[in-house]
Amino acid sequence: MDVIALRRRLRAARRALSPAAQQAAAEAVAVRIRALPAYAAARSIAVYLACDGELDPAVLVAGARRDGRTLLLPRLLPEAGRMDFAEWPADAPLVANRFGIPEPEGTPLHAPEAVDLVLTPLVGFDAHGGRLGMGGGYYDRSFAFLLTRPRPSRPYLVGLAHACQRVDRLEVRPWDVPLDAVVSDTGGYLQAA
Repeated sequence: MDVIALRRRLRAARRALSPAAQQAAAEAVAVRIRALPAYAAARSIAVYLACDGELDPAVLVAGARRDGRTLLLPRLLPEAGRMDFAEWPADAPLVANRFGIPEPEGTPLHAPEAVDLVLTPLVGFDAHGGRLGMGGGYYDRSFAFLLTRPRPSRPYLVGLAHACQRVDRLEVRPWDVPLDAVVSDTGGYLQAA
């Protein structure tokens, strides 16, 4: 199956989940994420605002706020084809970027290499750390530094997914940045501790 058809199939599968199934999955993933050593050690956590059937990290966000973590949202830099991360206090105004994605306005920015834990959405994943995104390349360009030097302890990259998004094996290209772990509603796939 070509990558465009695979994206279409996996996006349709996650959108087909009922609201109750979506909520149950979000709660299960939040429990698993909070059990990770990387979560316990993280002071800054990058999250996202779910759309299009993505696993919603809102339950996890609420807990992280209670735990006093600094939450961040991606801020796209279209001219550079990458992203950085803006602090996301609960009261921060969100403004839609040119793609219609809400981003915090007027809050401090963090470079990708300065974030402790990155929770990322995905379209598909495999048990080997492979991630299929939307195809824009923002994730891979933003974390490309991880491909050219010894792996630092941060950022720890975790994909959040529904079990229906798992595939046997994704084609890995030289520029693909692997995830350290994927956590779904039915389990976790850890690549590194």
